[in-house]
Amino acid sequence: MEIRIGITNSGRELSFESAQTATEIEQTISDALGSDKSYFTLTDDKGRLYIVPSAGLAYVEIGSEETRRIGFVG
Repeated sequence: MEIRIGITNSGRELSFESAQTATEIEQTISDALGSDKSYFTLTDDKGRLYIVPSAGLAYVEIGSEETRRIGFVG
């Protein structure tokens, strides 16, 4: 699952691949935004932990799970 996160006052976005499902990611972010937590955490495919400030969140783009195609498509 590809995740792209925009943070306010930052010219760059955070982009990584995660083994979590779209539903799990959405629930994690929703819980953080609906509570008093000032951050939420996500983990990428390689086990790296990302701590994202809830207050600075501009957008979150969750990509679809797509299998890679091999060969020619006609």
